[in-house]
Amino acid sequence: MLLLNKEDIKKVFTMKDAIEADKKAYQSFCENDAIVPIRTNIGTERAGESMLFMPGYVKSLESAGVKIVSVFPENAKKGKPVVPATVILMDATTGEVISILDGTYITRVRTGAASGAAIDLLAKKDSKIGALIGTGGQAPAQLEAMLAARDFEEVRVYSRNKEKREKFAEDMNAELKSYGTKIIASQSSEEAISDADVIVLATTSQVPVIDGNLVKNGALISGVGSYMPNMHEIDEISIKRSSKIFCDSVDAVLEEAGCIITPLKKGIITKESLNKELGDVVSGKIPGRESDDEIIIFKSVGIGVQDVVTAKMIYDRAVEKNIGTNWE
Repeated sequence: MLLLNKEDIKKVFTMKDAIEADKKAYQSFCENDAIVPIRTNIGTERAGESMLFMPGYVKSLESAGVKIVSVFPENAKKGKPVVPATVILMDATTGEVISILDGTYITRVRTGAASGAAIDLLAKKDSKIGALIGTGGQAPAQLEAMLAARDFEEVRVYSRNKEKREKFAEDMNAELKSYGTKIIASQSSEEAISDADVIVLATTSQVPVIDGNLVKNGALISGVGSYMPNMHEIDEISIKRSSKIFCDSVDAVLEEAGCIITPLKKGIITKESLNKELGDVVSGKIPGRESDDEIIIFKSVGIGVQDVVTAKMIYDRAVEKNIGTNWE
């Protein structure tokens, strides 16, 4: 069994690799190449704490796995990750566990890559200005995925805390300087999204964080933050103005994403208008962007097959390059 920590993974796996892994995962999901049972959520006696078990199986890769991811808010006071995770990868031809991987890092990268995959498939080819709303734990991976998917001249970042957004922009300019993109801290959400070709939302806000009236024609909005029915980071005006709304999983989004559930209940959109999954764009079954004027929305809540495909790609690379710790 191969043990792979964060540093091991970074030696063999890039954000561009993660984007390709997510595209493969979405395609497998849509082509019934994957089995993804509903995740199991076990709470503790303390409010706000939960332990989630997310299994998946990908037939074409002969691989299965389970991600164990927890939400423990008090961990921040202990200097530990608030959302720790571990991925267990199995050989589906023998049923044996072949690798245990740092799931916290995999979650961060594959979730960032979800926006990267959407940008690669749905954003205008000549996109030059990006906007990122939210500078929390998921933001660095979202930003890198944006830069890996398009050659942006600048990306504007915004969060409500002035010090945090300015520090984030400073850190990311240093960390991601190889991409040659200018990262700018904006004074408002309105300033950030003005003329933006791609807008990525990575918040858990219960109220919209953008004004759809300011979204330019031809923009792509990728919403990856809101994952519960009471969360609404995408505003209803953007929903109304959009030509197409794609999901990672329509069923999962209709179960979890308030950004979509609420407009659906209000009759602003219909379930039929949501019957579009990104995996079908990957496979060529349905078109993605058909015009430079279309406003397109991608809504993701995450599906377990992403973890299995990502873990398998990492494992194969690690074996090939003799990276990691073998545990007999």
